[in-house]
Parts: sequence; C-alpha cells; structure tokens
Amino acid sequence: MSTPDDAAGQRTPEEMPAAVFWDMDGTIVDTEPLWNESQRRLVEDAGGTWTPALARSLVGQALDHGARLLQQAGVRLGVQEIIDHTMGDVIDGVRRSVPWRPGARELLAGLRAAGVPNALVTMSHAPLAGVVAEAMPAGSFEFLVTGDMVLQGKPHPEPYATAFDVMSRRVEGLQRLQCVAVEDSLPGLESAAAAGLPVVAVPHVMSLPADPRWELWTSLVGRLPDDLARAARRLAGGSGRRLEPVAGGPHGTAP
Repeated sequence: MSTPDDAAGQRTPEEMPAAVFWDMDGTIVDTEPLWNESQRRLVEDAGGTWTPALARSLVGQALDHGARLLQQAGVRLGVQEIIDHTMGDVIDGVRRSVPWRPGARELLAGLRAAGVPNALVTMSHAPLAGVVAEAMPAGSFEFLVTGDMVLQGKPHPEPYATAFDVMSRRVEGLQRLQCVAVEDSLPGLESAAAAGLPVVAVPHVMSLPADPRWELWTSLVGRLPDDLARAARRLAGGSGRRLEPVAGGPHGTAP
C-alpha cells in the first residue's frame, strides 16, 4: 500500500493530473447498502435466497447485468423493471441522506480548486447519477458518463474510453497517461485500465488484488491532487510508455 507523500515543497501545475475520472457508487458515495437492501427484498419476495456471494457478484457491474443475475436468483421481473425498481429505492435513500465516502468530496474540491477537470463515470443510470451530482457543489464535474449512455458496461473499457474521448475534446492535447481514474471495484478497475488510464484503487465493499495496472490506497482521507499525479506518473513509468506533456500546459482547455 502507498501512503500520502509528506514531502514539503511548493506544488506546481505539473504536479497536477490533467483530468480525473471518478467512479460513483462505493467511491464517492456509499450506496452499496441501499442497492443490497433493495435487491435483497426483490429476491426474497420472489422466494429466492439472498447470499453474500450474490451481493458480491453485483458490485460494480452494469445494471442490466445485475438485473439478469437477480432473475437467475428467482426475481420474476423484466430487466428494465428490476433496474427501475432498485434504482428508485436507491434514489429515495440518497435523497434522504447522501452517504458520502470519506475523503472523496475533499479531494474533488481540491482538484476543482487547482483547475483540474473531473468527470463521473458510473454504471448507475442518469436519474441516480444526477441526484448525486446535484448534491455536490456546482461545477464539480465537467460531464457524466452513465450506464444508460454506453452499450457495454464495466468491466468493458467503453465507459472510460467514452469519458476520455469527451474530455479530450475539452482539454487540448490530453493524453491518457496524464489522467487518473479512481475506482473501488474490480470491474471498474478493469474497465479503466483497459481504456489505457492509470487507476487508483480504493477498496470499499470488497478487497482488491494487487496489479501493476493500478495503485492501491487504503482511503482517500488526507489525499491531495498531487498524490493522484504522482500515482499516474508511477503507473505510466511502470507501463514503459513515456509521459508526454499536454500541449499548452496541463490544463489547457480546447475551444
């Protein structure tokens, strides 16, 4: 595990990541208990058995994939019906009280203050992602990529590849190895890594394996934007690929 860098010294713009791509469920907000409770009720109401293994199999997955797993567990509803039902329950829970993950809002605020653009890349659909985004300060995210916007969900690279493509139209000269994705689940890590992004892994519900494609952190508490930049440089160096500077500076926004 890495630890926050305590080295003194003034931080420069070159020590900032060029862009940060955030997972939502389990990374920014702890919605997993809300999802699990709604899914458990559906399975048990259908006469099925809710198990820890089933709960783990749903973490970080696309909602349509999770709905099919619930059908296999006995839920006699259509895929979209399952998605609408469970997501409605989670939206209600978030509106009652947003379950923030420790350190996430503070790190995001630090990135915004440093001029680093952020995007949300989540397998939750737009209605839930919008509720979470609205609970944050205006301008926290440049845009959202949600599960209902892509054909292939995590662990497929499409969600993060889509987010990078959109961000590259906003940030001049953007390169993947200058960016960082922040994730809590193995499907999310696989998705971001397959899209060519350095990834910081912050385990929450499930432990995560060590892998040269990502850097494991125990928490986001106390983390700063330059911690993300250093992680990206370490991961880029380990890939054997040269980290090129962004044209016009690390945060030059394209017209």
